[in-house]
Amino acid sequence: MTSSRRDFLRKSVLAGGLAAFGSRSDGLWVAEPQESGTRGAGKKLLILGGTGFLGPHVVEFARKRGHTLTLFNRGKTHPQLFPDIEKLHGDRNGDLKSLEGRQWDAVLDNSGYVPRQVRDSAELLKDNVQHYVFISTISVYADTSKPGMDESAPVGKLPDETVEKVTGETYGPLKALCEQAVEKSLPGRATVIRPGLIVGPGDPTDRFTYWPVRLDRGGEVLAPGDPSDPIQLIDVRDLAEWIVRVIEQSITDVYNATGPKGTLTMGEMLQACQAASKSAARLTWVDADFLEQQKVSAWEDMPVWLPPRGETAGAAKVNAQKAIAKGLTFRPIAVTAKDTLDWFKSEPDERRSKLKAGISPEREAEVLAAWKESHTSK
Repeated sequence: MTSSRRDFLRKSVLAGGLAAFGSRSDGLWVAEPQESGTRGAGKKLLILGGTGFLGPHVVEFARKRGHTLTLFNRGKTHPQLFPDIEKLHGDRNGDLKSLEGRQWDAVLDNSGYVPRQVRDSAELLKDNVQHYVFISTISVYADTSKPGMDESAPVGKLPDETVEKVTGETYGPLKALCEQAVEKSLPGRATVIRPGLIVGPGDPTDRFTYWPVRLDRGGEVLAPGDPSDPIQLIDVRDLAEWIVRVIEQSITDVYNATGPKGTLTMGEMLQACQAASKSAARLTWVDADFLEQQKVSAWEDMPVWLPPRGETAGAAKVNAQKAIAKGLTFRPIAVTAKDTLDWFKSEPDERRSKLKAGISPEREAEVLAAWKESHTSK
């Protein structure tokens, strides 16, 4: 893989990771979460953040399970959400005063990116909470070339651990340092969850949404690589529900949280997207070498997909069996595809006018034409 391609992938994963927790569109909360598993007694739960993509799903499911919630944030992102829930205002960059002297059963930290900020919150809360759940990322891993890596795989490191600027290069190592800060402050009382690609209704990045929307548009669709190429993702609702159950059962340790339970291929995912749209779209599979020659990028131009070779050979084969053994479950990809498409179609015209990920229609047509020409001339 070229250095420019490697840098692009890092930047793409970074952008998606930040957006997954930091923003969302309104009008999302329509799906009923699945009620299964052992429900713990109602707990007092503090969420650091809570108004991004993942946070509101956690809030809704936790409320349905009978828990009492408090949200801590700056009050700037979607302040209209959850008017009936206690909100404490502050800033993780030095203003944690509203958290002082309060006690909760557990805290969910899904807004920590810089070790200093995570360390400050963990140190402040360690004597006032029993359980600290930190949402990290599989981007912490230093080497994605080996399929089947589990939670013991080496994480990325920074030459200078005082760096706080979040970039494509520093995002994963900084998250790894955040994990270490939490465990140091609350040894034996911390849970680190490392999700992969989070998808589903309300996704502000369109990294998965592109596909059901594109299939719904019909016509000839550029499909990357080979139908058998593996992919991994997790529906935001499955992740949110498992987080709540982790808190209910006081489950600790480190867990990869990406799905599904078995192997999911790019071909199977696109079939599910086509079924959700009921369109007559036609898939044209274009191999990875040709896409690279055409400067069609994995992950951004072709969302979800990474070529299963070289430095990304293991990127879609992360081992999540440890989390599955602790109750992580996955709804069918067909359900995620249909619900995502239905949600997107309900969004305002302005939101639907331009997808935030995926190749443009014009560029897609050019690449398909070049592919056909290259095969006709042989």
